[in-house]
Amino acid sequence: MADKRHTKCLIVGSGPAGYTAAVYASRAMLEPVLVQGLEPGGQLTTTTEVENWPGDTEVQGPDLMVRMEAHAKAVGCEIIGDIITDLDVSARPFTATGDSGAIYSADAVILATGARAKWLGLDSEEAFKGFGVSACATCDGFFYRGEEIVVIGGGNTAVEEALFLTNFASKVTLIHRRDELRAEQILQNRLMKHPKVETLWFHELEEVLGEDNPKGVTGVRVRDNRSGETSEIACKGVFIAIGHAPASELVKGKVEMHHGDYVRVEPGSTRTSVPGLFAAGDLTDHIYRQAVTSAGMGCMAALDAEKFLAEQDVVDEDPDPVRHDAAAE
Repeated sequence: MADKRHTKCLIVGSGPAGYTAAVYASRAMLEPVLVQGLEPGGQLTTTTEVENWPGDTEVQGPDLMVRMEAHAKAVGCEIIGDIITDLDVSARPFTATGDSGAIYSADAVILATGARAKWLGLDSEEAFKGFGVSACATCDGFFYRGEEIVVIGGGNTAVEEALFLTNFASKVTLIHRRDELRAEQILQNRLMKHPKVETLWFHELEEVLGEDNPKGVTGVRVRDNRSGETSEIACKGVFIAIGHAPASELVKGKVEMHHGDYVRVEPGSTRTSVPGLFAAGDLTDHIYRQAVTSAGMGCMAALDAEKFLAEQDVVDEDPDPVRHDAAAE
């Protein structure tokens, strides 16, 4: 028989948004249960140094997430190593099914499943992730001061990353598989005028080149998709900027979405189109995608859930339908 349990507040996801929501929900006496998901700790577990987390001049991404998890546990959140594979939000209490077979019911759910950077799928790309290959210029650009950098992509993300990286790099080469960019024209104009930027058209990344001792990127091999010829470009950093994909599969077709399947929330809140279902962090954020903004939204989601549950308790305990109608008018 499947394990069944109920909680006032179920948190799905364990990045900065999820763990922060867990801390605030625990302090609000909601007795939350947090299900960690496929990648406990989220995207920060795949980074090395983090230098833009307030209060830490420098901290290792995995260490920061271990501390967040410990904090959430210390204030009373129950953390479960399971993966939610289905979420029914058609009626309250909501019902979530875990990969373990466990069934979780909850009066409120906070979704904090994050977003995943899109990758090219190269073996060499995977081998050097965190050692010269990155998908976040804001996170890692600082480490390449005075170095030559390559950016892969042709949309807004790629152009914005390339322009941002000019603050640190001696040269930025933007590599795109076509001969025109998909980015907004104002961004293209800025890119083309920048003295540190060079564009390489009709080329695709074939291999990331590097060394193992110490581990790091030394260059890339690219292929001209017209002639098939390959060439090498020396660089210390490779930024894959082909977009992000929100991990919104659990609620596809169940809540309002926008900007390519990011969950839509009411402005200034974490409320989704389904009452009692809240969303926080990169799952909703197609603009900033930072650990600190995700943590802030996690706080908001817990406070929103606390308010929602308090209002539900008042409704459930009040037997006078006349007073409900009057209050609604």
